[in-house]
Parts: sequence; structure tokens; C-alpha cells
Amino acid sequence: MDTRHRPKTKQKAPVGLGTAARVATAVDAMPSWPARLSFCPPGFALDKAGACVSNQCQTHAHPLADLAQNARLAAYERRVKDRFAQIVPTLQQIAALAQTGDFAQRAQAIARERLGFELDESVLANTWIVPLDMRRLYGQSVLQTFCQLAQEEVGEPSGLNETQAAVQFFIECGFHEVNVSACADGRLKGFINYILRLPQEAVPRHQFYAGTTFDVELNVKQWTTTELRRFREGVPTTSDCGTRYLKIAAYHFSGSDPEHEGCAAHGSCDARAMQAALDRLKAFSTAIENGFCCGASVATLLIGVDTDNDAIRVHVPDASGEMSLDCYIDNRALYEQTAKLSKLEAQWKLNAIVEETARDFNRTVPEIGMRRLIKQLLTNNLSQIDYVCEFHNGRYADIGHAERFISVGDGFEELHLRNLAYFSHMQTLEEGTADMDVGIKIFTQLNVAQGLPIPVAIHYRFDDQVPGARDRAVARCRRVKAAIMARYPRLAQDGLLICGMSVQAHTPGSALERVSDHDQYKPEP
Repeated sequence: MDTRHRPKTKQKAPVGLGTAARVATAVDAMPSWPARLSFCPPGFALDKAGACVSNQCQTHAHPLADLAQNARLAAYERRVKDRFAQIVPTLQQIAALAQTGDFAQRAQAIARERLGFELDESVLANTWIVPLDMRRLYGQSVLQTFCQLAQEEVGEPSGLNETQAAVQFFIECGFHEVNVSACADGRLKGFINYILRLPQEAVPRHQFYAGTTFDVELNVKQWTTTELRRFREGVPTTSDCGTRYLKIAAYHFSGSDPEHEGCAAHGSCDARAMQAALDRLKAFSTAIENGFCCGASVATLLIGVDTDNDAIRVHVPDASGEMSLDCYIDNRALYEQTAKLSKLEAQWKLNAIVEETARDFNRTVPEIGMRRLIKQLLTNNLSQIDYVCEFHNGRYADIGHAERFISVGDGFEELHLRNLAYFSHMQTLEEGTADMDVGIKIFTQLNVAQGLPIPVAIHYRFDDQVPGARDRAVARCRRVKAAIMARYPRLAQDGLLICGMSVQAHTPGSALERVSDHDQYKPEP
């Protein structure tokens, strides 16, 4: 199979995911672990029950797959999903007790046992007079579960050796820092640590924007900060060592349903999604070259993700760094080509694939460092394709949106998992309006259509070495929350928009601090 194969794309508007009459119906429809699917990867066979019977999916691991890492990631995914799966059954049990005399005490006991935290006491009080606000309890429980999981990850080992090895590898490839921007779609929430299999700490700068339309000016500022530190401190490399700053942009598409389950921000049109990401990379590169003297330049790389199975396509730059939408390596096809080879043969194939692809498109080959990086990213992603084959029968059950909440602000570094959250990176709602509107549209179909509220986690980080930084982060949380509630007044009025706020220091291992609406607060001037 040609590793440069491109799926056909058509421009159509995205459609909804369907509705359910009751909350319980929606929960019952969520995939259990592991999912059994009526799907098989291209070129593989299905049995009569619709399950994949290929050797690659069930009995044969890819020779380059990291099976130990796959097992660890599967256990993590299972643990996170199981915690969220407890919410609705627990609240249903509590709702059935609403008219009992000792309701509040019994409800709290059930919540502590099954969810690991207590519910908002004010919601549980006086249920004999006013109806129990299940929407509020649901939204708060989703946000509390997430914060609880994130706080647990703070105390986990950071994988310092793996991070240092990855950073050193980047430097050896000629890149002193790697900055990643992906689409805000929740299906790319695990882009770094699952799809690319990179340590999160090795890519300290990563942002998510609807349609991968990242903020060029912000990225120029981040580049400036990095280069200033190199000049001042020689970290991570000195300014004369010849390494460059690498910017990666990731768009996404759906191999099995491209007309409906592609990027919502681009109307599920793959061509528009690709072009928008490439245009931003070009704008960023041009901004650096035009704004700074002495031959300042950056390297760029465009990556596509099939959100059905996490297979990537890497657009191969030429010797000057220019990329084409046509010239790319399809890692799904490469997986099939190499699945039955020996480990040595598979490695040889990957060593040659970048140069082969460039020659096939009559393009010059990229520099050796870029070739080495692309080969490693492809190799890493083979493990993820194998992961989806082993634990999801070759394709995710939730090929569309199935996020639990909207993450607003700086995002949470501790938890990165596919379809966990839709992310809207912003410092003010004005700058993130487009992203937020897309998120609300998605959750209107996911939650509101089923009577469930939209949970919104507002989270900002602060530099604990800067006086007053925490107070300003708290003020920003409250300001952004007020703006969100004002922008979507009907949802807020109907109890269908539940916002939680938290702040956290930039220092690794810092605890999450919950922000209340009612605490006395006086921002510094």
C-alpha cells in the first residue's frame, strides 16, 4: 500500500451526534472497556460478528511497538474513564433518595464512597421544599473528579530521565526547543503523550486552538523568550551552536467518516484544515524572519492525525523547510507494510521512508536532523496504532466528540487523554471567542440536548516568583467566568453552564488551588 495515499475529502457541515431521552440512555451508550467494534483497519478482515480478526489487531504486535508502555497507558486510560463513569450512576442513586428524612447525610456517604469527595452541601439542603438541582450536582461532580485526578498526578514521578533523554534527542536533531499547537478538539487531547509518545515535560510549550489556528504573535513572543534565555544563560543550548526552534502544527481528520467527524472548525473539510495549519506555520516562520536580523529562522513541521485510530501523516519538508499538502507519509499504511517484518527490517524501512517520499514527489530531502526526527515520530506512533488495535479493535468507539468538559485558560498539564476535554486557550474571552463558541456548539449536542449541563473548568497558572501573580490569576479566573456566563445567558439561566475555577503555580508539582466565587479578594493594582 502506498504510504502517501490521501483520503478523498468533501466539504460538508458537521452533523450532530444524536440525542437521548434520558441521561441514563446517554451513559449506557458510552463505550465500555475494552470496546468491541464493527470495524477493521484498511486491508484487514472482519468476522461475522463485525470484530477485527487480523493478526495485527489481536495476535501479533508490531515489531517496533513498545508493549510495556502500551500497557501502562491502557491502565491509565482505564482508571480515568472509570472514575468519570461513576458519576451518573452515583447521582441517580442519590436522586432516588431525595425525599428521605436523612437525605443529605446519606447522599454525602454515597458520594464519599463512590466518587471520593463530598457534594455541595447547599444543593443538598432543603430538598423537601425545592427540587434537587441535579444539573448543578452533575457539573460540579465532573469538575471535581477532574481536579481530583489532576491533583493525584501531581504527586506521581515526573519521568525525569525520559524527559532529559527526549530533550537531548531533540538537540541532537538540531532543535533546542519544540513547540506544539494542535486543534482544540478533545480527540487530540493526548497528542503529545499518546499519539507522539513524547514526555509531556519535553514539550513545555503546547497550546490547543480550534482548527489549529494558533496565535502567531504569542508564538513569536515565546520564541523571543527562548532565544533570550539562550543568549543570557546558554539554556538549553548556547546561541552559537547552530540549533533551531521547531514549531509543529497538528490538524485532524476522520478516515472512516471524513464528511462528518473531521474538524468542526473547518466544517469537516480536510483540505481546509490542512491549509489553515500550514498557513499558520508559514506566517510564524515569516514573522521571525521579517522581525529579527542576522538570519533568524525557525523549522516547521505539519502533522495530520486520523482521530479514528491515532495514525499520523507527516508532511515531509524539503531541504529549505518548505512543505506541501501532497507530500506526506501515511503511518497507517506504513504500519501495515511493516507489521509482519522483523524488527531490523522494519527499522530499515523507516530509515529510508523520508528520502523515498521526497524523491517520489521530486522534492529535495530535508536536513538529516529533520529526517531523524520524523523517523522517530513515525516509530513512536506505530506503538500508538498498535495500542488502538490491541485495546480498541483498531478504531475508537467514540470516533466523534465525547469530551467530558471544556477546559478554558492555560490548561492542565497533569491530565492528557483522548476525548477528555475540549480546550480553549485564552487569557480573555474576547481573544478566545471563536474557540469557545465551537466548544459550546459541540457540547450543545453532547450534553444540553440530553438535559445535561456543560461543565467548564477555568484554570490559570502563575509565576510564584512574581509578587501578586497568584492574586492576578484568581482575578482572571473570575473575570473570564463572568464573561462566559454573560456570553451564553440562556444556558446560564437554565442551569446548563457550570463553571469551576482553579489556579496553579508554574513550578512542577504545584498543587491545584480551587477558587471560590465568594472569597474576599482584593486584586493588587
